[in-house]
Amino acid sequence: MRFEFFDFYELNTWTILLRLVLAVIIGGMIGLERGANKRPAGFRTHILVCVGATIAMLTNQYMYDYFGNFTDPGRLGAQVITGVGFLGVGTILVTGRYKIKGLTTAAGLWASACIGLAIGIGFYSGAIIAALLVLISLALLPKIEVVLYERSRIFGLYVELDSINNYKPFIAKVREYEIAVLETHFDKSWISTNGTALSIYIKLPKNCHLKDILEVLAGMQYVIIIEEL
Repeated sequence: MRFEFFDFYELNTWTILLRLVLAVIIGGMIGLERGANKRPAGFRTHILVCVGATIAMLTNQYMYDYFGNFTDPGRLGAQVITGVGFLGVGTILVTGRYKIKGLTTAAGLWASACIGLAIGIGFYSGAIIAALLVLISLALLPKIEVVLYERSRIFGLYVELDSINNYKPFIAKVREYEIAVLETHFDKSWISTNGTALSIYIKLPKNCHLKDILEVLAGMQYVIIIEEL
């Protein structure tokens, strides 16, 4: 949409200000949700990523407007996407118990950068719609996700046994309840004469509840720790 008194798509002081302020607002909204959930990348980080991506795209447009076909209008944007990918890796953690944390935050940073690129080039409608969808995904979809996961019959368990020799009796006990063992992964760094650690993925029959199974298995003499991944 264009107005005679103000062209939102022409590069000038007012559109530069508009795009950067919009980047602060949208990046801040996404960052507030992450920060409220105590994630490593929060309010300020998302603002900086979104503003940085916006100014990169503004610079692209500036170079193209003033230097014409001698410049590639998409080059800086491509470098931003790659660079933010490396930044996102820093928010992903794999704990000693095979729990992966930070994937959603990393994806949020990457999405914030892409939204910033859209704002920087003046693609306002795309940026605003994408921002709304990102916020819905972060704030509302987890509630739906919990409901769906509660109906799932497949679970991951982290187990520590006092001896590797008790692995087979443990699996046999699990199968007594008609539970299917889908995958088993040993933590080689933890295997010693004192015990072993492993993660297993199981599928429960319809008449079983995970809480009841965990109580039974935790009561076994050779089970040191058992918890859901």
